[in-house]
Amino acid sequence: MHRPALSRRGFLLTTAATGAAVGHAAGPAVAGGPRRPRPFGRYGSPADRRTPKTLYVDPHGRGDFTSVQAAVTAAEGPGWTLVLAPGTYRETVSVAADRTDATWIGASHDPSDVVIVYDNAAGTPKPDGSGNYGTSGSATTTVRADGFTAHRITFANDWLRADHPDFSGTQAVAIKVQGDRSAFHHCRFLGHQDTLYADTRDRGHFARQYFAHCYVEGDVDFVFGRATAVYEDCHFRTLVRTDLSGAPYGFVFAPSTAGPNPRGYLVTRGRVTSEAPDGYYKLARPWVPSSDTTARPMLTVRETRLGAGIDAVAPYANMRDAHPWQEQRFAEYRNTGPGAAVTVPENRPQLTRAEATAHTREAYLGDWRPYERRR
Repeated sequence: MHRPALSRRGFLLTTAATGAAVGHAAGPAVAGGPRRPRPFGRYGSPADRRTPKTLYVDPHGRGDFTSVQAAVTAAEGPGWTLVLAPGTYRETVSVAADRTDATWIGASHDPSDVVIVYDNAAGTPKPDGSGNYGTSGSATTTVRADGFTAHRITFANDWLRADHPDFSGTQAVAIKVQGDRSAFHHCRFLGHQDTLYADTRDRGHFARQYFAHCYVEGDVDFVFGRATAVYEDCHFRTLVRTDLSGAPYGFVFAPSTAGPNPRGYLVTRGRVTSEAPDGYYKLARPWVPSSDTTARPMLTVRETRLGAGIDAVAPYANMRDAHPWQEQRFAEYRNTGPGAAVTVPENRPQLTRAEATAHTREAYLGDWRPYERRR
């Protein structure tokens, strides 16, 4: 069960603490003696390292490092694996562009047991007095490297509007991903505004990203950015807002696809549910940033169940009137659920069967096939 938005911080701490307790108790029983702790499960340990390039992280001191950033800093060059024991890692983490082909593994089967979380927002002042963090700087985790893969980890930003009623910069990113060939399997992304920033390093970099069996929640533009990103079998959850008295509460997607890029966001076989009243959310709005007014945001949602929280009559809106959503690249195909009902056809652009053949994970990801890997 997913708690209401205002309990987010307590929810994170509770689930992570439970996971840490499981980590202490896990492992086979020894006859006549206590259980031996196996915080890294089947992934080895510092005493039984899977490979020379495997590092173990545990907040309770049973690994090589107690923080994720310390392990990232030590893992110079390509091809490192980080195994994360259950627990809460309250820190910001940055993966530089030269840390390519890294893999992070949550040692628990449940991604809620391994939580990387912090609480910066765009309007949070920097400690050195040089200004505020801004949207990108608010990210709990930033991944600039190509070839990054994560399994069964929660990436979160638990900054809350209710704690900062005077803030104007309320964007609070859980993770910003800029690298090509970035894959996330069975991960969770928790936040409010701008939760999951699926982006690229620059306008000419068409980064491909893949999210499979993931859970993402938020309210305003909580899946956004410039990447070519496929979301397969993912669950998107819209939250209640206590600071607003009426609709709309927010938008699920806000792509900012570069104009020359033929592929933006693809959502396939997913579902969108809501804690909010029926019709209080839009499915998407296009983000044409002031730094790139030639952007042509692209979103295709296909074979996905849209719950009643989505406004079926007008599921799309403009971010700026100068860039109407009708002039962007928004389309749907064979969606179901009350939020997918086509009551005003001109508000629901539909692909034909022939057009839909160009909107598949294979077409978007090309020679990169992360969906063929299993862990």
